[in-house]
Amino acid sequence: MPANPARSASWKWWITGLLLLATMINYMDRVTLANASVRVTQELGLTNAQYGNLELAFGLAFAVGSLIFGFLADRVRVYLLYPAIITAWCLMGMAAGWTESFSGLLICRTLLGFFEAGHWPCALKTTFTLLDEKDRTMGNSVLQSGASIGAIITPQIMKLLMTDQPGSWRPAFIVVGAVGLLWVVLWFAFLRSRDLENAKPAISKSNSIELWSILRSGRFWAVALLITGAQIVWHVYRVWLMKFLQIGRGYSENEALNFTSFYYISTDIGCLTAGFVSLWLIGKRRTSPHDARRIVYASACLLTSLSLLIPWLGNGWPLLAALLLIGAGALALFPCYYSFVQELSSEHIGRLTGILSLWAWAVTSPVHSFFGMLVDRTKSYDLGLVIAGLAPWMGVVAMALLWKKEVPKTA
Repeated sequence: MPANPARSASWKWWITGLLLLATMINYMDRVTLANASVRVTQELGLTNAQYGNLELAFGLAFAVGSLIFGFLADRVRVYLLYPAIITAWCLMGMAAGWTESFSGLLICRTLLGFFEAGHWPCALKTTFTLLDEKDRTMGNSVLQSGASIGAIITPQIMKLLMTDQPGSWRPAFIVVGAVGLLWVVLWFAFLRSRDLENAKPAISKSNSIELWSILRSGRFWAVALLITGAQIVWHVYRVWLMKFLQIGRGYSENEALNFTSFYYISTDIGCLTAGFVSLWLIGKRRTSPHDARRIVYASACLLTSLSLLIPWLGNGWPLLAALLLIGAGALALFPCYYSFVQELSSEHIGRLTGILSLWAWAVTSPVHSFFGMLVDRTKSYDLGLVIAGLAPWMGVVAMALLWKKEVPKTA
């Protein structure tokens, strides 16, 4: 429910839309490198392993930033912390456009990952404050769908800005980075500090659950394994799709950029569908919110498993159709994950988000280096994409084996 009773009932959804824009900007800065990956690697003389190391550095910095900003989000006013974080990552995104070497680009991508990590604990603290439990999967779907919108828009912006001239990818990085600074203006225009004061009753010390008790519980590790699988499929396809299409299947840069926009339209549809299906299961089928999320997550895994078809699909519409469905399933996983995190504890949302992000990025970021080395050795992207599509099933298994009805409470 809104923390401020004077606000209209629809106001919370307008703010959720503002969070969508923040996620959109987050991904616009993130995917510039992937969209220009062939140009950047050729102009800077990078191997696939070095390109993978750029994503490794981004991911490890994201892991560290997740932990730091996760704890800060529970202690510092999100009203001020959030726009400060967004300003910082936008400046890092712009700075990448001025780099002249691999080491310079590595530093910019590392700092970009560090500051981008702060988006998620701040955003989840906001949706938790504004939305009731039954609305959170839908709200988190809206929040997460911004990733697709940003990834849809960015290839088209880069098509307009990138020419045949060497280095024409640089202005695209600068323009995309500058977009985020406008969001900060909107944040302060639409919210006041009191809007994010949690109006829910304070939890008494006797009913409090210590963070350490949560971290030792089966529920926590079920969610940790669940996000590991979701993270692998989403980011492997985000990072390597352009190279797979251009080098692995022979599409031109323009064809690959255009398909990338369609790919992310499909991911957005999948993400929003996850929210609507969850609401339908809860409202029409009387399914509990938790069980609805588990059903949606498992259904999304069926879509990502279509990666098994990739080695048998050449250049053509069957391959592209399979990729669209894989993408839809990949992003549909995340609203369920965010809602599971919010189920773990109402007291430690920022900390848990940060700790789980630290875990997920630290564990999965090395995948890109291994993927790059695999491609350099085998000259094929297929096997890595197949494995990534199957990875989310570890979450289904983990939830079945480890999720318990309650987290042990402290005395």
